[in-house]
Amino acid sequence: MTARFDNLMMNYPLTLTHFFADRFTADGWFRTGDVATIDADGYVQITDRTKDLIKSGGEWVSSVDVENLIMSHPKVLEAAVIAVPHPKWVERSLACVVPKPGSALEPGEIIDFLRPQLARWALPDGVEIIDAVPKTSVGKFDKKVLRERYKSWTSREA
Repeated sequence: MTARFDNLMMNYPLTLTHFFADRFTADGWFRTGDVATIDADGYVQITDRTKDLIKSGGEWVSSVDVENLIMSHPKVLEAAVIAVPHPKWVERSLACVVPKPGSALEPGEIIDFLRPQLARWALPDGVEIIDAVPKTSVGKFDKKVLRERYKSWTSREA
C-alpha cells in the first residue's frame, strides 16, 4: 500500500524556529514543502515540491514526473517544467527544454513523445527550446527564473 501526503512534515529541533517560524505547525512540525509517498515497507520517496506542482483544473500534475519523461527523450539534455497561468484551467504546464549538443529538436517532437505516456490533461501546453536551464548557486534548476521569464506566456489553446 502506498500512502500519499499533501505535504511532508518533520519534527526538527527548536533552533530552526528562529529562521523558519512561519513554516512550523502549532504542535511543532516543520512544513518542508515536499510532496512524498510512503511505501508498504515505510520508505519515504520525495516526489516533488508543492510550489512546483501544476494545478490544472481539478488535477495536480507533477513537474518532476513530466521532466523525467522529457529527459528520457534521446535528443534532450535537460528539461524544466513550470506552471503558467491559464484562464480556464488556472494553470497549465510549459516545458523548457535544452537539446543535446548537435541535436535539432522541434517542440512538437516532445509533445508527440509524451502523448502515449501521459494523460491528455498532463501534457504540457507548450514547449520552449532554450539554450540552458537556469541554475541556483548549488546547481539545482532555478524555476523562479523560468517562472519570471514566462509569466506572460499564453497557450495557443487559451
